[in-house]
Amino acid sequence: MAVFRETPYSAFNFLVDLEPGQGEEVQAGFSEVSGLNAEITVAEYRAGNDRVNYVRKVPGIHKAGDVTLKRGVIGAQNLYEWLELGRTGKLAQVKRDIVVKLQSEDRAGTVVSWKLRGAMPIKWTGPTLTAKGGGDIAIEELVLSVETIEQE
Repeated sequence: MAVFRETPYSAFNFLVDLEPGQGEEVQAGFSEVSGLNAEITVAEYRAGNDRVNYVRKVPGIHKAGDVTLKRGVIGAQNLYEWLELGRTGKLAQVKRDIVVKLQSEDRAGTVVSWKLRGAMPIKWTGPTLTAKGGGDIAIEELVLSVETIEQE
């Protein structure tokens, strides 16, 4: 599904689908998605009778990092309700597959997407409120634990 081109795509046109295939309307767009990463752990091994004096590196398990979503507070309860499912022990309902879609600059279509498999909320942070400001936006943040990330 990824669309190749010579120049890199801009990072400011993206969609986050919290419930793919459900037909839900987007309640609020996210202003930032960070932490999209995956890594493979390495196990080092060397037999005592090896003729070379270095360790062999064997690929181990792979893991995905935590992903952070940020959006302006609009009064929507969907993020907090999702977190509440985990807090009340409804684990069968708490894990979801999330899709992050990078769009072309003209928003004509998706150029790359990342599927976050087995995502579940592990931390919600409310906005920092201050009386001395005036121009700041109230931002809420949701951190997701992700089992694996697939790029399409």
